[in-house]
Amino acid sequence: MPTLDVPEERLRKFKYRGKDASMRRQQRMVVSLELRKARKDEQTLKRRNIIDSCLDLASEKPATGMPGSLTLGDIIKGVNSSDPVLCFQATQAARKMLSRERNPPLKLVVEAGLIPRLVEFLKSSLYPCLQFEAAWALTNIASGTSEQTRAVVEGGAVQPLVGLLSSPSVTVSEQAVWALGNIAGDGPEFRDIVISSNAIPHLLALISSTIPITFLRNITWTLSNLCRNKNPYPCEKAVKQMLPVLFYLLQHQDSEILSDTCWALSYLTDGCNERIGQVVNTGVLPRLVELMTSSELSVLTPSLRTVGNIVTGTDQQTQMAIDAGMLKVLPQLLKHAKPAIQKEAAWALSNVAAGPRQHIQQLIAHDILPPLVALLKNGEFKVQKEAVWTVANFTTGANLDQLIQLVHSGVLEPLVNLLTVPDVKIVLIILDVFTYILQAAEKLSEKENLCLLIEELGGIDRIEALQLHENHQIGQTALNIIEKHFGEEEDEGIILLDQLLDQDNEFRCITKN
Repeated sequence: MPTLDVPEERLRKFKYRGKDASMRRQQRMVVSLELRKARKDEQTLKRRNIIDSCLDLASEKPATGMPGSLTLGDIIKGVNSSDPVLCFQATQAARKMLSRERNPPLKLVVEAGLIPRLVEFLKSSLYPCLQFEAAWALTNIASGTSEQTRAVVEGGAVQPLVGLLSSPSVTVSEQAVWALGNIAGDGPEFRDIVISSNAIPHLLALISSTIPITFLRNITWTLSNLCRNKNPYPCEKAVKQMLPVLFYLLQHQDSEILSDTCWALSYLTDGCNERIGQVVNTGVLPRLVELMTSSELSVLTPSLRTVGNIVTGTDQQTQMAIDAGMLKVLPQLLKHAKPAIQKEAAWALSNVAAGPRQHIQQLIAHDILPPLVALLKNGEFKVQKEAVWTVANFTTGANLDQLIQLVHSGVLEPLVNLLTVPDVKIVLIILDVFTYILQAAEKLSEKENLCLLIEELGGIDRIEALQLHENHQIGQTALNIIEKHFGEEEDEGIILLDQLLDQDNEFRCITKN
C-alpha cells in the first residue's frame, strides 16, 4: 500500500476537514493503485496451449508420411511447400515444438520467418486441420513476449483469426478465440486492434446454452482481456457491447467463468465514476456481493475487488453497494484466513469510511468495528496499514457520537502500539487520528478522561518519544500534540519542582502561556 512515492495524495484528506466525501474517496481510489501493484495480478494475461489435444482435427493423419520428428529446417521447407499435406505436417511439427512445456523455441520460430505462412494457412478454408494447427501455433507464439505478440499482429493474423470465429469447425473457432485472447492480453494497443477488427460481435455470437464448457471458458477469458488495461480504457462502444453478456455470464455456476467475468468487471470499474456507473446500472451488484461469500479464492478475490472499485465511486454508487449487502459480508472477510483477502476487504471498507456520515453510521450498525480493531491488533502489517486508513477515513468524516463509538470499540490501544512501526506515513496518520479524537473529546469536555486513557495505554510515552524521531514532520506533530493536549499537567509538575527548589525565592517560576 502506501509507499514514499505517493504519500501526499493520501495525507491530504486528513489536513482539510472541509473536503467533501467524494473528493476524499477519489483520492483514496488514486492511491489504491499501490494495492493493485503490490503483487502480480491473479488473472493470467496470456496462456499457452501445451496439451496435445486428442480432438479429431489434431489427430488426423495425412495420407503421405514424413519423419516423426522434424528439424526447424525441415519445418521451414515444409511450410513453404505447395503441397497442403506437407504444409500440414510441417505446421503440426511447429505447433508441437511451440507446445513444449519447457523452453519452447518461440524466438527461433519467429526469427525463422514462419509467421507469414502460418497466417496464410488461417485462410485455407478447404483444410480445417491446417487452419487449426496454424491457429494453435500462432496462439503459442502470441503467449510469449510483447515483441513476439507484435510479430503475430504485424504478420496480419488478427483479421483472419476474427474470420475463423465463424468457422463451421468448433475446434478451429475455439483456437481462434484463444489466439485473440493472448493478443488482447498483451496491452491496450493490441486489445484495441482486436476490438477494431470487429471481434466482439463474433465472440458474442458464439455464446449459447449448448456451447461446450471449455469453449465458453475461453470466450469469457478473452472477453476479460478485452476489458483489461487503461491508458486508454477500451472504447465505450466495446464496453456497451460486452456488459449485457458479462451480466449473463455472472449468473453461471462454473468457477472459471465466474472468475474471469468478475475480473472483467473489476477492470471496467477501475476508473472514473461514469465507467463505474455503466457497470452498476446493469444490476450486477447483488450477484457480486453474493459471490463475495464464495469459498473459492478465484471467485472471491475478483468479486471483492470489483465491489471495492465500485465504492470508490459516488456516494450513490457506494450506497447501492451497501444496499446490495456488502457490509453484511465484509465483517467475515475481515476475519478471512488469507491476509490478502483481509487486506482487500479493509481497502473496500476504507472507501466506505471515506463517505458521508450516513455511510459511517451504516458501517457501525453492521458491527464492523470489532473485526477492524482485531485486525489492527493481530493482522499482518500490510493488513494493519489498510485498517489504519479505514480508521483515519472514519475519523475524518465522523460526527462526535460516531467518534465516541470508535473510541469505545477499543481502537486506541492498537493505534498506540503501531506508533513504533518503521513506516513514516502510517505513524503520521495515527498521530492525525489522535489529534482529531482529542479535539472531539475537548468539545465534549471529555479530554481529561481521554488523556488518562491514552496515558494508561502507554500513549503519552510513545508520543513523547516521537518528538525525537528522525523524521521532522513526525517530531513536530508529536510535539504539537504534547504541548496542546498533555502540556498542562507537565507544566504544573515543572512549576511545583521549581517551587520546591526555589526555597530562598532566588528564582521565579515562569508559567508557559
